[in-house]
Amino acid sequence: MSIGEQIAWDDTVLPFQLDNSDIRGRVARLDGALEKVLEKHDYPALVEGLIAEATLLTAMIGQTIKLRWKLSIQIRGDGPVRLIATDYYAPEHEGAPARIRAYASFDHDRLDEAASPYGQIGKGYFAILIDQGPDMTPYQGITPLAGQSLSACAETYFAQSEQLPTRFALSYGRSTQPGQPQAWRAGGVMLQHMPGNSEAPRREVAEQAENWTRANMLLDTVEELELIGPQVGPPELLARLFHEEAPRVYDPQAVHFGCTCSEDKVRSALSIYSAKDIATMTTPEGTVTADCQFCGAHYVMAPETLGFEADNG
Repeated sequence: MSIGEQIAWDDTVLPFQLDNSDIRGRVARLDGALEKVLEKHDYPALVEGLIAEATLLTAMIGQTIKLRWKLSIQIRGDGPVRLIATDYYAPEHEGAPARIRAYASFDHDRLDEAASPYGQIGKGYFAILIDQGPDMTPYQGITPLAGQSLSACAETYFAQSEQLPTRFALSYGRSTQPGQPQAWRAGGVMLQHMPGNSEAPRREVAEQAENWTRANMLLDTVEELELIGPQVGPPELLARLFHEEAPRVYDPQAVHFGCTCSEDKVRSALSIYSAKDIATMTTPEGTVTADCQFCGAHYVMAPETLGFEADNG
């Protein structure tokens, strides 16, 4: 594979379906977008891994939905890793990239870097939130944390909340290309068994179940290096895994890092506070500061321009 082909599949999600089965899926590759998500903060290695897994899941899940604006995943627990939050923004127009961002909140003193990263979340929940924009009712689906990974939580969510059998195979970590610095790469395959006709004869239903079992067995043969590339491109990977299932691919979706924060949004968030509240937020230097948790942007504002009393005054 040439350098050009390698680059062509970086930071993309490739939709596909298996024509001989009632199964659709996605193949995702993230490198530069994931690197930008993680470089914004000095996360410990185990937290980086959890964010990488959550970001990869978000890219694949977001692309499966006819999304007008934003899909978010939130993982909250009572362990040292308190929160992992991701946002996937739909393309603003045809041909534009989707945008993704993520961050984590954690108690550094309680982290056990020798333990399982997933175990550092503790007991909690996995939630998917879909916001289709103004005048649309947001959707929220929640399931308790389950299994041994975030991908297992996502599988449980789809099985329980959407009644869609779903399977993920993921690989992520730091890698080094010849002559290049070490950088994060992530890749994965998502399979979903689409709902069949509820009045279909039992023979057809049994055949659909066999198709799903066979596709899962084939996915079990995937190797980690095949998932993250760059030696094997997504179309070649699908042909290798599901040749007899007749995979059909669609146009790939580019995914870039992107944050929607702005000073106007910070001001809007602070407009609910009184002048007295704003005074408690004012630094000794006489300013009010705010930092974006996703991208690390730092905002400095004059306190007299903030709060609802200032706006009304």
